[in-house]
Amino acid sequence: MLRCDSVRQKEKNDWKVLVMDRLATRIISASCKMHDIMSEGITIVEDIMKKREPLAMLEAVYFIQPNEKSINELINDFDKAHALVPKYKAAHIFFTEACNSELFTRLTQSKCAKHIKTLREVNIAFLPYERQVFTLDSPDTFYIAFNPTPSPYRAAHLDVIAEQIATLCATLGEYPIIRYRAENEKLLEFANAVQQKLNQYKADDSTMGESADKAKSVLLILDRGFDAVSPLLHELTFQAMAYDVLKIDNDVFEYDVQTPGSDPKNNSGQKQKVILDENDELWTELRHQHIATVTTSITKKIKDFATQNRVKDSDQKERTTMKDLSLMIKKMPQYQKELNAYALHFIIAEQCMNAYNRESGEKLCSVEQNLAIGTDAEGERIKDHMRNIVPLLLDNAIAIEDKLRIIMLYILHKNGITEENLDKLLSHAIIPTDKKNIISNMQYLNLQIIQDPNRAGRRKNIPQTRKERPEQVFTNSRWTPYVKDIMEDVIDDKLDSRQFPTIGGGQRAPTAAYSATSSRGFGGWMNNKKGPTYSGPRLIVFILGGVAYNELRCAYEVTQSNLKKWEVFIGSDHITTPKQFLRDLEMKLRQEDEQ
Repeated sequence: MLRCDSVRQKEKNDWKVLVMDRLATRIISASCKMHDIMSEGITIVEDIMKKREPLAMLEAVYFIQPNEKSINELINDFDKAHALVPKYKAAHIFFTEACNSELFTRLTQSKCAKHIKTLREVNIAFLPYERQVFTLDSPDTFYIAFNPTPSPYRAAHLDVIAEQIATLCATLGEYPIIRYRAENEKLLEFANAVQQKLNQYKADDSTMGESADKAKSVLLILDRGFDAVSPLLHELTFQAMAYDVLKIDNDVFEYDVQTPGSDPKNNSGQKQKVILDENDELWTELRHQHIATVTTSITKKIKDFATQNRVKDSDQKERTTMKDLSLMIKKMPQYQKELNAYALHFIIAEQCMNAYNRESGEKLCSVEQNLAIGTDAEGERIKDHMRNIVPLLLDNAIAIEDKLRIIMLYILHKNGITEENLDKLLSHAIIPTDKKNIISNMQYLNLQIIQDPNRAGRRKNIPQTRKERPEQVFTNSRWTPYVKDIMEDVIDDKLDSRQFPTIGGGQRAPTAAYSATSSRGFGGWMNNKKGPTYSGPRLIVFILGGVAYNELRCAYEVTQSNLKKWEVFIGSDHITTPKQFLRDLEMKLRQEDEQ
């Protein structure tokens, strides 16, 4: 974008302004650093939604989503009705995805038009969150998709989501077969919208998805109702646990760093913020490990590091503590960077375990696993779950959110309960009545929450036929997210075609006979792209309404278990934690500070 001929810095003083909206800002933040942007001739980065000072001597590069809000702000920057003089000398406009004809016409007929030097689609309207994970950065999609009150902008919003998914497939060079969960009737309409968008990209680039292996690629569209258990459980793998029990905002973790030699009782240390992402190799290595394995793994790494760097044997102990690490940093300042990395993850693991022990984690996890699976750790069927649940509901030390999670898991296990029994449970747990709607709103995910005699024959809330996984070694981590079974069935070509039908019967039109016309003809914005480096088939899983952190792990595990013959991607409109899932179920649009 910043290196195209019309934008590239041609002289030393040829500086430009970069103006972005929320999605574009997060795409850039996920892709490059500030110094990378500055090195391409950008002198200042601005938020299009905020008040900005005019810089009439500089040209502006706009990277925005082609929606009404962003385009209105763009037009206003060059309209004398809103600014006495144009804010910038000229505009180089890059849209994240295709602009609809109505907004495009409004832009080209505005006073902004004569200032436009560049107008292109980048066709990247998603965030590459991790190596095999993507998000569309649209947390309000849950409310818009599942709210029972008809929304005037639901169709338009889902059309944007469909376009974003299509840009992902185009970026990966995939023209996949689309399968969807049949039980949610609205998914058929959504899947067809995605297919239509993909056809338009295919018309622009006939090489998309071309090869024998690529022809097997699948885009599987699910909705959050397919598995409501996974987002509710207390997970004990490192990443999922940390995001559940610690305060991590936008992947930023804040912690106290002790000055070597200082007394932690008298000195709380300096506040430090770190981003938990794939630039941190240790985080990437540890994130999917069980918390018990993480603590021993970090201790072993510290010992190996100490041995390699000739720390005296007398300084090494059987169990490493933060005090030991602080002393090592003091003795070996030349290795401060490496030791600080160990210290960071030691702190995260320690805080996770402290929260686990403080918040009755052992009892909660045990009851949750029993409810999710229906049997205890020995595989025996539990006849009376209430004997284990009631003591937790009566315990004032357990947070209301955790009690809600227990009640919701119980209801899912029972396939619904009576309204009277639900009120009794809420009363026992001393849960405010305004929280009841969080539970009852689960019905809009097509789950049975309040028992309905007329629907007694419907499917179970929790899938009953699950794969046997004898490799589980931790009794409080027995549950496997349902999406893992589905991923493996797609790859093994065993996925039930009635439950997960294919758009168009699974037949892909041959390239030579392809007749779809391109809707991307506005000035020939599409550029020829280099083909993808990965040549094997891909499975792309999209979950409408949020994907949980324990489900992200499944994409990596399935890719590894099939020896990378298939590469699995997973994503959603947003990545959800248990707290965020409860917030979503309130069925309210998010405020600006919650986005």
